[in-house]
Amino acid sequence: MTTSERARISRRDIAGVFLKLGTIAFGGPAAHIAMMEEEVVVRRKWLTRQQFLDYLGATNLIPGPNSTELAIHIGHLCGGPAGLVIAGACFILPAAIIVTAIAYLYVRFGQLPIAGGVLYTLKPVVIAIVVQALIRLSRTAIKSRMLAATAAAAVVATALGANELVVLIGGGLVAAAAVRPARPVAPAPLLLSPVVIASATTTPASLLAIFALFAKTGAVLFGSGYVLLAFLRADFVDRLHWLTDRQLLDAIVVGQITPGPVFTTATFVGCVIAGWQGAVVATVGIFLPAFVFVAASGPLVPRLRRSPTAGAALDGVTVASLALMAVVTWQLGRAALPDVVTWTIASISLLLLLRYRVNSAWLVGAALAVGLVITGWLR
Repeated sequence: MTTSERARISRRDIAGVFLKLGTIAFGGPAAHIAMMEEEVVVRRKWLTRQQFLDYLGATNLIPGPNSTELAIHIGHLCGGPAGLVIAGACFILPAAIIVTAIAYLYVRFGQLPIAGGVLYTLKPVVIAIVVQALIRLSRTAIKSRMLAATAAAAVVATALGANELVVLIGGGLVAAAAVRPARPVAPAPLLLSPVVIASATTTPASLLAIFALFAKTGAVLFGSGYVLLAFLRADFVDRLHWLTDRQLLDAIVVGQITPGPVFTTATFVGCVIAGWQGAVVATVGIFLPAFVFVAASGPLVPRLRRSPTAGAALDGVTVASLALMAVVTWQLGRAALPDVVTWTIASISLLLLLRYRVNSAWLVGAALAVGLVITGWLR
């Protein structure tokens, strides 16, 4: 995009598009990306389809939420540094406000502002959505027997209690070691970020501790936004005991039934722990690395793609992320599927997702409606 073409796109236009998307983009990252393509390629022609695909590919090379990073990339291309901030903030803000309001009611009344029957039908659908994402992503990510073995080892290590950062870094190192580059390649700066940030956590439930934990997570989380669940459970449930499994599952449900990035689950968690201030610092912490990585990664992307070692390391990190996702899905499924009815809901949902490719937003909506009928809200 030339300077003159960029000048024709105002900051108000960028804000308007991404506020709209942040408000109506239900259905997870795949749906978000499809809506962005419709808005900026088909309708407004801000990018060519090839440019859009190039930036979509670039989001898979850095940690963080892919659809949010794609929004930030588009804003940067169309509006420079100011556009980068505007696009990202406008895509995140609507969901963050909605989730904070829901979390406030949750804290005040001791449950989500929807009755137990709604959660009863929603949680199995959420589990099915995560399983479907895991299956779909595994088909693409596991490209060789070596990567399959790496994924299996990561599942075992995670189930035995290994730290999630160790699993991710180990997966990357193992995959990189299996590749012999044609010439020495300098290590990729972005791949070192887990080591730099991993120690930036503290035990007390202070605002600084909440920010540091979510900043660490946003800086090292590769793969689907659903991998966030593994990090949240490891830090907030198992290690620090700031949340229960039920609260974490409720946070996941809120992330599913609200528009915008799935990462706003962090907003809910922050509000539950420390009120609206916790919601703010958690949101800033989880998304801030995405802005930094998008701004820094542009010139590095071609270099990383040409590097056999860096490419292999990214493949290893990706399959390790899927291993984390598989283990945490099994752990959460034990709480979400207590009886035959919930197992049936989850099984039917998974069949519809895999066989008939039903949009997950429709399943969430159907589960919400059935739950409201069960509780008497729609009688």
